[in-house]
Amino acid sequence: MAWTLVTPSSRGIGFALTRHLLRTLPASVPVVATARSDLAGVKENLLSSIELSESQSARLDVQECDVLSENSIVKLAGYCENRYNDRSKDKNAHLRLGLMVPGMLVPEKAPDKIEYDSALDTLKLNLLAPMMLVKHFSGFLPRKSATLEGEDGLPKSAMLALMSARVGSIGDNRLGGWYSYRASKAGVNQLVRSTDIFLKMKNGDNAMCVGLHPGTVKTSLSEKFWESTPKEKLFSPEFSAESLIIVINGLEETGRGRCWDWNGKEVPP
Repeated sequence: MAWTLVTPSSRGIGFALTRHLLRTLPASVPVVATARSDLAGVKENLLSSIELSESQSARLDVQECDVLSENSIVKLAGYCENRYNDRSKDKNAHLRLGLMVPGMLVPEKAPDKIEYDSALDTLKLNLLAPMMLVKHFSGFLPRKSATLEGEDGLPKSAMLALMSARVGSIGDNRLGGWYSYRASKAGVNQLVRSTDIFLKMKNGDNAMCVGLHPGTVKTSLSEKFWESTPKEKLFSPEFSAESLIIVINGLEETGRGRCWDWNGKEVPP
């Protein structure tokens, strides 16, 4: 059985990605979503105002996870292994798509604007959180010997997709600033590459890791920049989520270990 994961899912791009998967995936594919609290409320919000069959709604599984706590991630991983990835019961059980999207932004304009605590918080949430998620969920991807079946709405190979950003590109950095955010997203790109090398050795063509750049999305993370962003470049979470899933599902083996934007263009290292 193939299953999917979106973490966190309570708001923003993670919320939109979860709803998109619920609308488009076969009812047989579970969607695990996470939140730090108010699980019932998050589940109600995820299911509100979208037309789903009873089976489509029933496969949504909202679980508690604080991505800043490794113990919380371990607890979630243990639950998912027992519920969805127990290969003693189903040898084909595997995580088909893991969307790991935690993020925050503090836009420091100059070195003297960097504050230690906020920079550390940025690095923890943007880089260490996905690193711990990769640590505890990469083992659920299909093994090299597995034979993957095609699933509508899902990529050909199993995939861990980590949220990066264009400003994480060192080669594309022409403006400077945003020190902690740029550094954390550059670190995500390195994490993607190293993880993908590992998956290539262990899982072969059955699993890969990629980075994603969603564009400037109208969420709380980018709220300070809504007015300064051209309207045609400020995306709704729904548009960005749909675009990213299209990109993910269209990636071939040659696209592994790299960062891709919402329009399917590579973000340079």
